[in-house]
Amino acid sequence: MSSSFFEDDGNWFDEPFGAEESESATASAAAPHTEGVAVVVVDADGVAQAEIAQQLGGSVATFNSLHELAARLTGAPVVAVLGPSCSDDASLTAASQMLQTHHELGTILIAQELSTSLLQTALRSGVKDVLAAPIDNNQLLEAVDRVGASLAPVPTASHAPVGDEVYDEFGSGEAGQVITVFSTKGGAGKSMLASNLGVVLAQRSDRPVCLVDADLQFGDIAVMLKLAPAHTLVDAVGNVDRLDEALLRSLLTTHEPSGLLVMPAPLEPAFADQIGAAEMIQIIDTLRRFCSHVIIDTPAYFNDVVLGMIEMSDDVLLIAGMDIPNIKNVKIGLQTLRLLNTPMEKIRLVLNRANSKVKLDVSEVERTLQVTADSLLPSDVVVPQSINKGIPVVHASPRSGVARALEELANDFIAVDGNRKRK
Repeated sequence: MSSSFFEDDGNWFDEPFGAEESESATASAAAPHTEGVAVVVVDADGVAQAEIAQQLGGSVATFNSLHELAARLTGAPVVAVLGPSCSDDASLTAASQMLQTHHELGTILIAQELSTSLLQTALRSGVKDVLAAPIDNNQLLEAVDRVGASLAPVPTASHAPVGDEVYDEFGSGEAGQVITVFSTKGGAGKSMLASNLGVVLAQRSDRPVCLVDADLQFGDIAVMLKLAPAHTLVDAVGNVDRLDEALLRSLLTTHEPSGLLVMPAPLEPAFADQIGAAEMIQIIDTLRRFCSHVIIDTPAYFNDVVLGMIEMSDDVLLIAGMDIPNIKNVKIGLQTLRLLNTPMEKIRLVLNRANSKVKLDVSEVERTLQVTADSLLPSDVVVPQSINKGIPVVHASPRSGVARALEELANDFIAVDGNRKRK
């Protein structure tokens, strides 16, 4: 790693940083490989410095404080790994001030004990990632590479278009399609529909697909997909002033069987008050820059967040069950949407448990709601079974009627996405 990233009293260092360290400081682990980005370690504890440097491998510079590091920055991209001694409020405040003036700097914090409060404070300070000690070499190196990649200059593609149109990393200038799943009655099947639709679209798209759990008080997406998320919407909102694609990607949890990216709801209902419509809209706008589809699961009531999501959505899947109270609530919901001047052409009615023997015909429901159903999901015992297993029904029972209906619904969005033109 070149020493020309830093200078001291106007003189460039001739030796690589860390050359004076003992051989034990150069670990067997592979050094971070982000080209053009320097990596440094900051910690007041010399022992912690050496341990982190050893995990990083190769030659890295070490500093006792952020102030000492600030005096050596020259404008070239740098990833600073902050040790446990930097977890206090004073150090995070100093980091926030540095990051406001040094946009070439990216930071990772290693915390001795990781709490929700510390995570929120660190992210609000502009720290890109927070890791809990002890960490293995690969975890640290991956974090450094991820942050380094967000700082490195983006190479110009040989097929870059002429003009003002901006293309994303997948070669597409189109914004992703936003699909909100909504119902005015709890238990209608919103989360089941949203999670399975997201899984199918993720498997079929050549770009990322993201599922956002906007049921801020009692979101179930993480449980239904058997995920143990390290970050939630609270972390994204806490860092919304400096939110970019790289940071947002680091906060997403991946559903490994399908590749679906998930932004889980807050872990505690009390955190819902910290999230407003403006912040959610900004998060969705950032997601649609690199995702082909963004699916939003919502609570069973109207609030400013839900209305904001519906307004910015390309399609709204309004899901209804086959019972009178459910149909009544959905009808009121439709009336509300009309009063709010929501374009009815983007509302798509999905009838869940449509084959149930409840003496209520689909035609009767359509006539009552004055909307034609776009999709009929049959009732099947495999649905609650898959939910209890934490496996999407399209994976648990791919040959079932409900799985086939969900696949057909996903086909509609893939066809629409392939034919539409969007700036």
